[in-house]
Amino acid sequence: MSSFFDNYLNIKKIRQSKRDYRAQMARAEALPEDYRYVFKQIQKHMWMFASGSGYDMLEIHYGLLDLFESGAASGKPVLEVTGNDVAAFCDELMRNATTYTEDWRKKLNRDIAKKLGEGR
Repeated sequence: MSSFFDNYLNIKKIRQSKRDYRAQMARAEALPEDYRYVFKQIQKHMWMFASGSGYDMLEIHYGLLDLFESGAASGKPVLEVTGNDVAAFCDELMRNATTYTEDWRKKLNRDIAKKLGEGR
């Protein structure tokens, strides 16, 4: 139960994450227009699948910003950084994140095992 309070009701952590998020969004706003657009689209897509506190998504976004800032500084087009299949790029970014799809998979397997019995 203490991990619940540490992750969801820790006021200091909530305030710090809000400051971090605002700083992250300021970095995103400083990106060139095409990078900024793709970042926001990726962000919107990824948050649809976020589960739990979302702190792991923030970490992914920090890495994405680093990658985009580096790509922009090198003069690369944004799709050269992500590839043309941006959805697949997102899937790869989220591979280690806690997502609702992971929760839905676990629930599906748990419900079937419960109904059919695990030893059948």
